[in-house]
Amino acid sequence: MDPLHHANEPASNPIRDALALHEPRALRTYTPTLAVLARSAGVFHWTPEGKRLYDFTSGVLVANLGHNPRSWMDRFFSHMHWSGHPTTGAYSPALPMTAYNAVTPVEVEASQRLIETLQSRPGGSRLQQLLWAASGSEAIQKALWASLARDRNRDTIVATRYGFHGKKGLAGAVTGCETDRDRDPRVRFIGFPMDECADIDRRGQSFDPTPYRRELDALHHEFGRRLSVLISEPYLGGGGSYHPPAAYLRMLQAFCREHDLIFILDEVQSNFGRTGDLFAYETYGLEPDIVVLGKGLGNGVPVAAAAGRSDVFAALDYGEASDTWSANPICCAAVLATLEEFASADILAQYRRASAIVEAGLVQLKSLPFIAHIRGEKGGMVWGVEFRDHAGKSASEWANAAVLACYRGETDKGDGIHLMGPLARKVVRIAPPLVLSELQAREVMELMVRLLQSLIR
Repeated sequence: MDPLHHANEPASNPIRDALALHEPRALRTYTPTLAVLARSAGVFHWTPEGKRLYDFTSGVLVANLGHNPRSWMDRFFSHMHWSGHPTTGAYSPALPMTAYNAVTPVEVEASQRLIETLQSRPGGSRLQQLLWAASGSEAIQKALWASLARDRNRDTIVATRYGFHGKKGLAGAVTGCETDRDRDPRVRFIGFPMDECADIDRRGQSFDPTPYRRELDALHHEFGRRLSVLISEPYLGGGGSYHPPAAYLRMLQAFCREHDLIFILDEVQSNFGRTGDLFAYETYGLEPDIVVLGKGLGNGVPVAAAAGRSDVFAALDYGEASDTWSANPICCAAVLATLEEFASADILAQYRRASAIVEAGLVQLKSLPFIAHIRGEKGGMVWGVEFRDHAGKSASEWANAAVLACYRGETDKGDGIHLMGPLARKVVRIAPPLVLSELQAREVMELMVRLLQSLIR
């Protein structure tokens, strides 16, 4: 496949050429833009040509506090005891950059502060210890390992259909649905209420969880005490941004309580503010046994963790959840910086004002004939724009055209909007950093509306 090029990008196109030469396309998900990002700050990226892009991805829901935020960086450097580059030839003492099979004070502080934060929120009482990891999928695996180790005769995992928990090992096994190839025989899937996930401006309708409860009861009838653990996302992220009625998730939790299953809530995408609260278990009124955190936890530094019941984690012995990078000082310093940023300023209250502006602009897009649905959390900062077939073009074609139009902007020198390629082929996720201001929200949504309206002229 020839490298992707864009007109009037003399600096970016050679970079894309070099990328195609040295890296396989399998390393990335498809995007019609393949933006080259030279520098970033706050809610903006800049290309090598100097074009400014509003970031509407947050690096896959990672940069919740924005890119290179000064106060976060200052806190991060302080926790690492970095004082700048040495000028005398002698290095200044600082924390080690790795501390495998040892312990550093910053790790203990990060663990303590994160557990305190989780437990201080409604629904966090069961979150007593941490299994650190370097990525969300690794943290999912560790949560599942611990749950299965609690009683090794109980080997069956229940997962909600079309979720995304990762691509590795057990995390990959509980992703998708039962028709995917190479399915782990220990995993059984139940339905997720995709049809009942109403548009953002139509939430609140009645919901009957009975059909989904029947699926669970049928599994219990078939497997009985072999059922060990149930895992779900609070909303389907990679599956197309489906945000369910709270009654559905509470029903899952109730089933787990009745039959002594471990209830795992995968908050890798939703933690740290995306659903309107600091954590999604608050938004949905849940009290999970294990919550898996990632992405926004380190605001750009790769770190994840499973937080859960100490008696469940105690089922794993020395080495059964260890790895090279878990709880390394750099990650722990990043977590502390993130926790302190959220504690020092009411970020949630500030971003809800911008959220209302983005939401209003997205709802306005529903008047376009190729837009089918706008789903998201009321007062949150993550939405899915679902496209439909129209005028001889498929939903996927319209979705890709929208991503490309937003990237290009109205002129070569004008602002654009950075979006990822469509989820589930036809859903474009909107997830700007939480630090988006009201003025920025108003300007970017006016721009987005104009750009998508231009597709039908």
